[in-house]
Amino acid sequence: MLKALDHLEEWLIAFLMAAATTLIFVAVVHRYMSGIPWPALQDALLEINLSWAQELCIYMFVWMAKFGAAYGVRTGIHVGVDVLINRLPPGPRGKLVIFGLLAGALFTGTVGTLGADFVWEIAHTEQTSADLELPMWLVYLAIPCGSYLMCFRFLQVAWNFLHTGELPHHDHGHVEGIDEVKDEDIIPYNLDDNLHPHGTGKGDKP
Repeated sequence: MLKALDHLEEWLIAFLMAAATTLIFVAVVHRYMSGIPWPALQDALLEINLSWAQELCIYMFVWMAKFGAAYGVRTGIHVGVDVLINRLPPGPRGKLVIFGLLAGALFTGTVGTLGADFVWEIAHTEQTSADLELPMWLVYLAIPCGSYLMCFRFLQVAWNFLHTGELPHHDHGHVEGIDEVKDEDIIPYNLDDNLHPHGTGKGDKP
């Protein structure tokens, strides 16, 4: 179940990012090409209305940011100032970590509840977006959905920390699919390049 939720979260973020980027690219190209005085092509492009593209991109980035924040909690991407906490003994350090995670869960849960109440109220109105004319409650639905998911991720990290004593850590230098190589595993004179010629003995020449 958690694996399915993880994949859904990742796929949704990737889809929104790709769709928003593609839509922005198409809108920019359309705006540029529409200004070129090509008789047939210019008339055809001017008939295409992409005034809604900017609004849709904003909404997609809002949804992507809310779910991306939850993804950041799960993977440990969020920046944190932990210099003082890391200097503490294991006992006090663990208590502060749990306190911080539960405080994050409480905050995001509160935001999600307030957001859900706001969405419920606005759903009983006829407010729509300016260009797409979407019901505004669909747009604001990102607040409770993303906040509740972020709250769940805080609780999930806290639970794992209580049982394993480890927090999720994201290595910004890690590339997926490439095995880590330790410095001691690298033998410079075995590298196959012009700077490290191979030889069979002390008397061998490059």
